[in-house]
Amino acid sequence: MEEKKKVSKNFIWAIISLVLAILTVRLVLKQSKDLSITDLCMILKESDKLYLIGAVVASLLFIWFEGVAIRSILRRAGYKRGPLSGLLYSTSDIYFSAITPSATGGQPASAFFMMRSGISAGITTATLVLNLMMYTLSIIALGIIAVVISPQSFTQFRTSSRVFIIIGFSVMVILAAGFFLLLKKENILFKPACKIISFLNRIHLVRNKEHLLAKIEKTRSDYKVCSDLISGHRGVLISSFIWNFLQRTSQIMVPMLVYAALGGDKSLMPAVFSKQCLITIGYNFVPIPGGMGISDYLMIDGFNDIMESSMAYSVELISRGLTFYICVLISGIITLTGYLISKRKGS
Repeated sequence: MEEKKKVSKNFIWAIISLVLAILTVRLVLKQSKDLSITDLCMILKESDKLYLIGAVVASLLFIWFEGVAIRSILRRAGYKRGPLSGLLYSTSDIYFSAITPSATGGQPASAFFMMRSGISAGITTATLVLNLMMYTLSIIALGIIAVVISPQSFTQFRTSSRVFIIIGFSVMVILAAGFFLLLKKENILFKPACKIISFLNRIHLVRNKEHLLAKIEKTRSDYKVCSDLISGHRGVLISSFIWNFLQRTSQIMVPMLVYAALGGDKSLMPAVFSKQCLITIGYNFVPIPGGMGISDYLMIDGFNDIMESSMAYSVELISRGLTFYICVLISGIITLTGYLISKRKGS
Protein backbone atom coordinates (compact mmCIF):
# COMPACT_ATOMS: atom_id res chain seq x y z
CA MET A 1 0.00 0.00 0.00
CA GLU A 2 2.83 2.39 0.95
CA GLU A 3 4.69 1.58 -2.26
CA LYS A 4 1.56 2.33 -4.32
CA LYS A 5 1.28 5.74 -2.64
CA LYS A 6 4.91 6.51 -3.49
CA VAL A 7 4.40 5.45 -7.11
CA SER A 8 1.28 7.62 -7.37
CA LYS A 9 3.09 10.60 -5.84
CA ASN A 10 6.06 10.22 -8.21
CA PHE A 11 3.69 9.84 -11.17
CA ILE A 12 1.94 13.09 -10.22
CA TRP A 13 5.29 14.91 -9.96
CA ALA A 14 6.36 13.45 -13.31
CA ILE A 15 3.20 14.84 -14.93
CA ILE A 16 3.70 18.25 -13.27
CA SER A 17 7.32 18.32 -14.46
CA LEU A 18 6.26 17.38 -18.00
CA VAL A 19 3.68 20.18 -18.07
CA LEU A 20 6.28 22.65 -16.72
CA ALA A 21 8.75 21.52 -19.38
CA ILE A 22 6.26 22.01 -22.22
CA LEU A 23 5.21 25.43 -20.91
CA THR A 24 8.84 26.51 -20.48
CA VAL A 25 9.85 25.49 -24.00
CA ARG A 26 6.76 27.13 -25.48
CA LEU A 27 7.47 30.34 -23.56
CA VAL A 28 11.11 30.45 -24.70
CA LEU A 29 10.08 29.83 -28.32
CA LYS A 30 7.44 32.55 -28.05
CA GLN A 31 9.97 35.05 -26.67
CA SER A 32 12.48 34.21 -29.40
CA LYS A 33 9.83 35.22 -32.02
CA ASP A 34 11.74 33.98 -35.10
CA LEU A 35 12.62 30.53 -33.71
CA SER A 36 10.59 27.32 -34.01
CA ILE A 37 11.20 23.60 -33.50
CA THR A 38 11.64 23.27 -37.28
CA ASP A 39 14.23 26.04 -37.23
CA LEU A 40 16.09 24.31 -34.41
CA CYS A 41 16.19 21.08 -36.40
CA MET A 42 17.65 22.95 -39.38
CA ILE A 43 20.21 24.66 -37.14
CA LEU A 44 21.28 21.29 -35.74
CA LYS A 45 21.51 19.83 -39.24
CA GLU A 46 23.89 22.60 -40.32
CA SER A 47 25.94 22.59 -37.10
CA ASP A 48 29.56 21.48 -36.66
CA LYS A 49 29.02 17.81 -35.82
CA LEU A 50 32.32 17.41 -33.97
CA TYR A 51 31.43 20.05 -31.36
CA LEU A 52 27.84 18.79 -31.23
CA ILE A 53 29.00 15.23 -30.51
CA GLY A 54 31.27 16.69 -27.82
CA ALA A 55 28.23 18.38 -26.25
CA VAL A 56 26.25 15.11 -26.29
CA VAL A 57 29.15 13.18 -24.72
CA ALA A 58 29.64 15.87 -22.06
CA SER A 59 25.95 15.75 -21.12
CA LEU A 60 26.11 11.94 -20.75
CA LEU A 61 29.30 12.15 -18.68
CA PHE A 62 27.29 14.20 -16.19
CA ILE A 63 25.28 11.03 -15.47
CA TRP A 64 28.31 8.73 -15.44
CA PHE A 65 30.58 10.78 -13.16
CA GLU A 66 28.07 10.87 -10.30
CA GLY A 67 28.00 7.08 -10.21
CA VAL A 68 31.81 7.01 -10.18
CA ALA A 69 31.86 9.53 -7.30
CA ILE A 70 29.45 7.44 -5.19
CA ARG A 71 31.38 4.24 -5.93
CA SER A 72 34.67 5.87 -4.89
CA ILE A 73 33.20 6.66 -1.44
CA LEU A 74 31.61 3.23 -1.04
CA ARG A 75 34.89 1.53 -1.97
CA ARG A 76 36.63 3.25 0.93
CA ALA A 77 33.79 2.15 3.24
CA GLY A 78 34.38 -1.46 2.19
CA TYR A 79 31.60 -1.82 -0.38
CA LYS A 80 32.81 -2.50 -3.89
CA ARG A 81 30.11 -1.96 -6.49
CA GLY A 82 30.32 -2.27 -10.27
CA PRO A 83 29.87 0.48 -12.88
CA LEU A 84 26.25 -0.52 -13.59
CA SER A 85 25.33 -0.22 -9.91
CA GLY A 86 26.98 3.21 -9.82
CA LEU A 87 25.04 4.21 -12.93
CA LEU A 88 21.77 3.19 -11.25
CA TYR A 89 22.61 5.18 -8.09
CA SER A 90 23.30 8.18 -10.32
CA THR A 91 20.28 7.97 -12.65
CA SER A 92 17.82 7.47 -9.79
CA ASP A 93 19.20 10.60 -8.11
CA ILE A 94 19.15 12.67 -11.31
CA TYR A 95 15.66 11.56 -12.36
CA PHE A 96 13.91 12.14 -9.03
CA SER A 97 15.80 15.38 -8.37
CA ALA A 98 14.49 16.59 -11.74
CA ILE A 99 10.81 15.78 -11.11
CA THR A 100 10.59 16.94 -7.49
CA PRO A 101 10.80 20.51 -6.11
CA SER A 102 13.84 19.75 -3.96
CA ALA A 103 17.28 19.56 -5.57
CA THR A 104 18.00 16.70 -3.15
CA GLY A 105 14.78 14.85 -3.99
CA GLY A 106 16.77 12.10 -5.69
CA GLN A 107 18.73 11.14 -2.58
CA PRO A 108 16.02 8.81 -1.15
CA ALA A 109 15.76 7.06 -4.53
CA SER A 110 19.51 6.60 -4.73
CA ALA A 111 19.51 5.37 -1.11
CA PHE A 112 16.75 2.88 -1.99
CA PHE A 113 18.89 1.21 -4.66
CA MET A 114 22.02 1.32 -2.50
CA MET A 115 20.30 -0.42 0.43
CA ARG A 116 18.65 -2.87 -1.93
CA SER A 117 22.13 -3.90 -3.08
CA GLY A 118 23.11 -4.76 0.50
CA ILE A 119 24.58 -1.49 1.78
CA SER A 120 23.46 -0.59 5.31
CA ALA A 121 21.32 2.49 5.95
CA GLY A 122 24.07 4.19 7.96
CA ILE A 123 26.75 3.68 5.31
CA THR A 124 24.31 4.80 2.61
CA THR A 125 23.40 7.99 4.49
CA ALA A 126 27.02 8.94 5.22
CA THR A 127 27.99 8.29 1.59
CA LEU A 128 25.21 10.48 0.22
CA VAL A 129 25.89 13.29 2.71
CA LEU A 130 29.59 13.34 1.70
CA ASN A 131 28.70 13.21 -1.98
CA LEU A 132 26.24 16.09 -1.56
CA MET A 133 28.88 18.12 0.25
CA MET A 134 31.41 17.57 -2.54
CA TYR A 135 28.75 18.24 -5.19
CA THR A 136 28.03 21.59 -3.50
CA LEU A 137 31.70 22.47 -3.06
CA SER A 138 32.39 21.74 -6.73
CA ILE A 139 29.70 24.24 -7.79
CA ILE A 140 31.18 26.84 -5.42
CA ALA A 141 34.65 26.18 -6.85
CA LEU A 142 33.37 26.54 -10.41
CA GLY A 143 31.70 29.83 -9.50
CA ILE A 144 35.03 31.17 -8.26
CA ILE A 145 36.79 29.87 -11.39
CA ALA A 146 34.13 31.58 -13.52
CA VAL A 147 34.96 34.99 -12.06
CA VAL A 148 38.69 34.35 -12.53
CA ILE A 149 38.21 33.35 -16.19
CA SER A 150 35.92 36.26 -17.00
CA PRO A 151 35.72 38.92 -14.24
CA GLN A 152 32.98 40.86 -16.04
CA SER A 153 30.69 37.82 -16.35
CA PHE A 154 28.80 38.55 -13.14
CA THR A 155 28.28 42.29 -13.73
CA GLN A 156 26.91 41.66 -17.24
CA PHE A 157 23.81 39.97 -15.81
CA ARG A 158 20.67 41.97 -15.05
CA THR A 159 20.07 42.95 -11.43
CA SER A 160 17.42 40.23 -10.96
CA SER A 161 19.81 37.57 -12.25
CA ARG A 162 22.62 38.83 -10.02
CA VAL A 163 20.28 38.51 -7.03
CA PHE A 164 19.60 34.87 -7.92
CA ILE A 165 23.34 34.20 -8.24
CA ILE A 166 24.22 35.90 -4.93
CA ILE A 167 21.45 34.04 -3.06
CA GLY A 168 22.44 30.79 -4.77
CA PHE A 169 26.09 31.18 -3.80
CA SER A 170 25.14 31.99 -0.19
CA VAL A 171 22.84 28.97 0.02
CA MET A 172 25.58 26.74 -1.42
CA VAL A 173 28.08 27.88 1.21
CA ILE A 174 25.55 27.29 4.00
CA LEU A 175 24.67 23.85 2.62
CA ALA A 176 28.33 22.83 2.36
CA ALA A 177 28.88 23.86 5.99
CA GLY A 178 25.72 21.99 6.99
CA PHE A 179 26.80 18.78 5.27
CA PHE A 180 30.21 19.04 6.95
CA LEU A 181 28.52 19.32 10.35
CA LEU A 182 26.30 16.32 9.58
CA LEU A 183 29.40 14.25 8.84
CA LYS A 184 31.16 15.32 12.04
CA LYS A 185 28.12 15.48 14.37
CA GLU A 186 25.89 12.53 13.57
CA ASN A 187 23.58 13.28 16.52
CA ILE A 188 22.20 16.25 14.56
CA LEU A 189 20.54 13.63 12.37
CA PHE A 190 19.72 10.87 14.83
CA LYS A 191 18.77 12.58 18.13
CA PRO A 192 15.66 14.24 16.64
CA ALA A 193 14.61 10.88 15.15
CA CYS A 194 14.85 9.22 18.59
CA LYS A 195 12.85 12.03 20.22
CA ILE A 196 10.14 11.76 17.57
CA ILE A 197 9.85 7.98 18.13
CA SER A 198 9.62 8.49 21.91
CA PHE A 199 6.96 11.19 21.50
CA LEU A 200 4.87 9.07 19.10
CA ASN A 201 5.14 6.17 21.54
CA ARG A 202 3.87 8.35 24.42
CA ILE A 203 0.77 9.34 22.45
CA HIS A 204 0.28 5.69 21.42
CA LEU A 205 0.82 6.22 17.70
CA VAL A 206 3.89 3.99 17.59
CA ARG A 207 4.47 0.62 19.19
CA ASN A 208 7.69 -1.37 19.60
CA LYS A 209 9.56 1.75 20.71
CA GLU A 210 12.65 -0.17 21.82
CA HIS A 211 12.86 -2.04 18.51
CA LEU A 212 12.68 1.19 16.50
CA LEU A 213 15.21 2.94 18.72
CA ALA A 214 17.55 -0.04 18.35
CA LYS A 215 17.28 0.23 14.54
CA ILE A 216 18.07 3.96 14.70
CA GLU A 217 21.06 3.26 16.95
CA LYS A 218 22.35 0.61 14.53
CA THR A 219 22.01 3.08 11.64
CA ARG A 220 23.73 5.79 13.71
CA SER A 221 26.59 3.44 14.57
CA ASP A 222 27.12 2.47 10.90
CA TYR A 223 26.89 6.13 9.90
CA LYS A 224 29.55 7.15 12.45
CA VAL A 225 31.90 4.35 11.42
CA CYS A 226 31.57 5.37 7.77
CA SER A 227 31.84 9.13 8.39
CA ASP A 228 34.91 8.66 10.60
CA LEU A 229 36.48 6.42 7.99
CA ILE A 230 35.95 8.72 4.99
CA SER A 231 36.24 12.13 6.66
CA GLY A 232 39.57 11.14 8.20
CA HIS A 233 40.97 9.89 4.92
CA ARG A 234 42.18 12.71 2.69
CA GLY A 235 42.37 10.47 -0.40
CA VAL A 236 38.65 9.68 -0.48
CA LEU A 237 37.75 13.34 0.10
CA ILE A 238 39.97 14.45 -2.78
CA SER A 239 38.77 11.74 -5.17
CA SER A 240 35.12 12.43 -4.30
CA PHE A 241 35.63 16.15 -4.94
CA ILE A 242 37.42 15.51 -8.25
CA TRP A 243 34.67 13.23 -9.57
CA ASN A 244 31.96 15.70 -8.52
CA PHE A 245 33.95 18.56 -10.04
CA LEU A 246 34.23 16.64 -13.31
CA GLN A 247 30.51 15.89 -13.20
CA ARG A 248 29.54 19.54 -12.85
CA THR A 249 32.18 20.67 -15.35
CA SER A 250 30.96 18.22 -18.01
CA GLN A 251 27.42 19.61 -17.73
CA ILE A 252 28.53 23.25 -17.69
CA MET A 253 30.67 22.68 -20.81
CA VAL A 254 27.61 21.77 -22.90
CA PRO A 255 26.41 25.34 -23.75
CA MET A 256 30.00 26.29 -24.66
CA LEU A 257 30.27 23.32 -27.04
CA VAL A 258 26.79 23.95 -28.50
CA TYR A 259 27.74 27.58 -29.10
CA ALA A 260 30.86 26.46 -31.01
CA ALA A 261 28.80 23.87 -32.93
CA LEU A 262 26.40 26.58 -34.10
CA GLY A 263 29.26 28.64 -35.52
CA GLY A 264 29.95 30.88 -32.56
CA ASP A 265 33.19 32.76 -32.05
CA LYS A 266 35.62 30.19 -30.56
CA SER A 267 37.43 32.92 -28.62
CA LEU A 268 34.22 33.51 -26.62
CA MET A 269 33.91 29.88 -25.49
CA PRO A 270 35.57 30.58 -22.07
CA ALA A 271 33.12 33.45 -21.53
CA VAL A 272 30.16 31.14 -22.28
CA PHE A 273 31.59 28.58 -19.83
CA SER A 274 32.04 31.28 -17.19
CA LYS A 275 28.47 32.51 -17.65
CA GLN A 276 27.10 28.97 -17.33
CA CYS A 277 29.00 28.42 -14.06
CA LEU A 278 27.22 31.43 -12.54
CA ILE A 279 23.89 30.44 -14.11
CA THR A 280 24.14 27.01 -12.43
CA ILE A 281 24.68 28.68 -9.06
CA GLY A 282 21.72 30.98 -9.71
CA TYR A 283 19.08 28.28 -10.28
CA ASN A 284 20.39 25.36 -8.25
CA PHE A 285 18.66 26.43 -5.00
CA VAL A 286 15.27 27.29 -6.53
CA PRO A 287 12.52 24.86 -5.32
CA ILE A 288 11.20 24.13 -8.82
CA PRO A 289 11.75 20.76 -10.58
CA GLY A 290 15.00 21.12 -12.52
CA GLY A 291 14.98 24.88 -11.95
CA MET A 292 12.70 25.08 -15.00
CA GLY A 293 11.92 28.63 -16.04
CA ILE A 294 14.58 30.21 -13.81
CA SER A 295 17.46 28.39 -15.51
CA ASP A 296 16.10 29.35 -18.94
CA TYR A 297 15.73 32.98 -17.90
CA LEU A 298 19.29 33.13 -16.51
CA MET A 299 20.78 31.47 -19.60
CA ILE A 300 19.11 33.84 -22.05
CA ASP A 301 19.97 36.85 -19.91
CA GLY A 302 23.60 35.79 -19.57
CA PHE A 303 24.18 34.75 -23.19
CA ASN A 304 22.53 37.83 -24.71
CA ASP A 305 25.54 39.91 -23.68
CA ILE A 306 28.08 37.82 -25.59
CA MET A 307 26.15 36.64 -28.66
CA GLU A 308 23.24 37.63 -30.89
CA SER A 309 19.77 37.13 -29.41
CA SER A 310 18.80 34.42 -31.94
CA MET A 311 22.02 32.52 -31.13
CA ALA A 312 21.38 32.87 -27.38
CA TYR A 313 17.91 31.31 -27.70
CA SER A 314 19.24 28.48 -29.88
CA VAL A 315 22.11 27.71 -27.50
CA GLU A 316 19.75 27.80 -24.51
CA LEU A 317 17.13 25.48 -26.00
CA ILE A 318 19.60 22.94 -27.40
CA SER A 319 21.76 22.96 -24.25
CA ARG A 320 18.78 22.48 -21.93
CA GLY A 321 17.49 19.79 -24.24
CA LEU A 322 20.75 17.87 -23.82
CA THR A 323 21.62 18.55 -20.18
CA PHE A 324 18.13 18.35 -18.72
CA TYR A 325 15.35 16.88 -20.84
CA ILE A 326 17.32 14.13 -22.58
CA CYS A 327 19.38 13.35 -19.46
CA VAL A 328 16.21 13.06 -17.37
CA LEU A 329 14.58 10.82 -19.99
CA ILE A 330 17.62 8.51 -20.14
CA SER A 331 17.90 8.50 -16.34
CA GLY A 332 14.22 7.64 -15.99
CA ILE A 333 14.49 4.71 -18.42
CA ILE A 334 17.61 3.32 -16.70
CA THR A 335 16.06 3.78 -13.24
CA LEU A 336 12.83 2.01 -14.24
CA THR A 337 14.79 -0.82 -15.86
CA GLY A 338 17.00 -1.19 -12.78
CA TYR A 339 13.96 -1.21 -10.50
CA LEU A 340 12.16 -3.90 -12.51
CA ILE A 341 15.28 -6.07 -12.65
CA SER A 342 15.96 -5.73 -8.91
CA LYS A 343 12.29 -6.43 -8.12
CA ARG A 344 12.36 -9.58 -10.26
CA LYS A 345 15.52 -10.76 -8.50
CA GLY A 346 13.97 -10.06 -5.11
CA SER A 347 10.79 -11.99 -5.86
